[in-house]
Amino acid sequence: MHATVAAINAYGSSSESAAGNGAIITTTPGAPNSLTEVVASRTKSTLGLSWTAPVFIDGAVIIDYKVNVAEQGQSSTITATGVMGTSYTVTGLTAGKTYEFKVEARNSYGYSSSSGVLTLLCAFVPDSPTTITTANVNDKVSVSWN
Repeated sequence: MHATVAAINAYGSSSESAAGNGAIITTTPGAPNSLTEVVASRTKSTLGLSWTAPVFIDGAVIIDYKVNVAEQGQSSTITATGVMGTSYTVTGLTAGKTYEFKVEARNSYGYSSSSGVLTLLCAFVPDSPTTITTANVNDKVSVSWN
């Protein structure tokens, strides 16, 4: 949309100005969407995340993302800034603890609001039992393992 302007005072109206350049008003982007787990990235101490870029980027391209993580019920701490792309693997987690994740997008005007919270339990398939022993005790088989 290109606007023109005319000035008006007590003596009349001026001629219209030339059309404007169609400037776009920009601000921070919308929040990232659809934050989900990348199951293939799960280990004993890592969880993978994936999201979709904001629909509303306010005229300025997304530069990068910030991933926030907190143990459930604790204050959020920034895990990573400068994340390129729409996925990230969070490392250094503790098995058996539940974590909350949020993502923010950044353009040249700043960070967006946070995505919805994704809550995940850091857990993985257990290791196989080791040191299996059997014994015959009173006509019964006893099995033990570590």
